[in-house]
Amino acid sequence: MSETAGTQAGLRVRRVQAAYRQVADQLKDQILTGELTAGARLPNEAELARLFGVSRSTVREALRLLASQHLVDTTRGATGGTFVSSPDALSVAENLGGALGLLVNAQGMTVENLLEARLILEPLAARLAASRADAADLEALAGATASTSALAPSSGFVVHWDFHTTLVAITGNPLLHLMCRPINAVLRGRLHRDRIPRDVWDQVDADHVDIHRAVADGDADAAERLTREHLHSLRPLYEKMED
Repeated sequence: MSETAGTQAGLRVRRVQAAYRQVADQLKDQILTGELTAGARLPNEAELARLFGVSRSTVREALRLLASQHLVDTTRGATGGTFVSSPDALSVAENLGGALGLLVNAQGMTVENLLEARLILEPLAARLAASRADAADLEALAGATASTSALAPSSGFVVHWDFHTTLVAITGNPLLHLMCRPINAVLRGRLHRDRIPRDVWDQVDADHVDIHRAVADGDADAAERLTREHLHSLRPLYEKMED
């Protein structure tokens, strides 16, 4: 809640939030602190209205706000009700990707910001992948090194980004995966693959093969270095997006 100066000198007031926001904030705090755990069923609207001392319509608005933030889910029927959400990493990453896309479009964040974050995260993820990859991981990464240059733009994009997604997933750290996926999703959506020469994509494919080889060899230093060099080589392609 914002503080504003009052009409009289020296008077400082704090604006009171709408009742539904105050209800939503209290429930949100309990969800984020774990006091209300994933899957927990909230009291019905009438009971929540009684507990908070507000109308049922106020409770309804509060629950709509929480649902829009993916914190609760409401189902109908005899066994229905409102439950604390149990989101998976993929759905959270997709929601973050949408929010990041809006920020970039509104110029609250630049492509340079996204590239910088990617350069911090992915090379170190490649280092971890080289030390943690098992046979199944290496097979999955090899499957994502297929030549993309001869594919249609949409198909080639899928394979290209699968390589990076798989590389980060091999770390076994869901938080790294959660941070990298939305960044890459926004960059992917803004890059026009069909405008990039085939020889550039041939080099991208070759870089992926080299990174896969370093991970397979367990060479963490090489995996990190090659990934960083690969991302630097892509920078001019992304910089064109802001021309």
